[in-house]
Amino acid sequence: MTETRISRRFAAVAAEGRPALVTFVMGGDPDHETGLAILKALPGAGADVIEVGMPFSDPMADGPAIQAAGKRALDAGATLAKTLALVADFRRTDADTPIVLMGYYNPIYIYGPERFLTDAQSAGVDGLIVVDLPPEADDELCIPALARGLNFIRLATPTTDDRRLPTVLANTSGFVYYVSITGITGAAKPDATKVAEAVGRIKRHTALPVAVGFGVRDAVSAREIGRNADGVVVGSAIVQAMAATLVEGRPTAATVPAVTALVADLAAGVRAARG
Repeated sequence: MTETRISRRFAAVAAEGRPALVTFVMGGDPDHETGLAILKALPGAGADVIEVGMPFSDPMADGPAIQAAGKRALDAGATLAKTLALVADFRRTDADTPIVLMGYYNPIYIYGPERFLTDAQSAGVDGLIVVDLPPEADDELCIPALARGLNFIRLATPTTDDRRLPTVLANTSGFVYYVSITGITGAAKPDATKVAEAVGRIKRHTALPVAVGFGVRDAVSAREIGRNADGVVVGSAIVQAMAATLVEGRPTAATVPAVTALVADLAAGVRAARG
């Protein structure tokens, strides 16, 4: 596959001798305008790659914080079309930061897969994580996405053994997202030793960067996980920091600063991971 913003960014941070900080925010949470302001503020705070959640009413793998974020976004009128518009608005002032859409296949299926890929590419999306599309369904979205130059990022978990791993990795591009715990997002703290072993095992099967997520909450855990991973993914903690500033579900003057302060702290953690 040709070079993408994602591959360039991981190469750049590797050249700096550190892991990438991958941040997750829910598209349109708590509303479209504030969501856009947060999105635009993330790179300056230290985010290297941004995952934008596609709000969905029935998320299987999301913990309470991200479920609540999706509901807030939907209640504020978020749609898949508006999430794509959010990315397009972001791209008007940032041509470099990779954007990955993360979510479930149902909204994409309803939108229309071909139309979705066309609009995602036009908006400036770089990659997709669709957690409920297994490799056996690659013809559905993965292969067409790759043909358009979009990275298709697959999840590997503690239960993905060496027999299954080559199937998972076959059409994966951009990076591999290693889910450090068994369960939902934000549920537990990952074991850094076990994560290091898992990252090493995955790297025996692929040259792609391996980013680790689920359970990373602060600079300390980001630094621990970042010692062995090529990227550290943080979602629930960022969403919770934002949610703590809301009054009756609405943003306040503290909303964007709360997110940028936490992301800056996390960025310091990943930058100290190999110091």
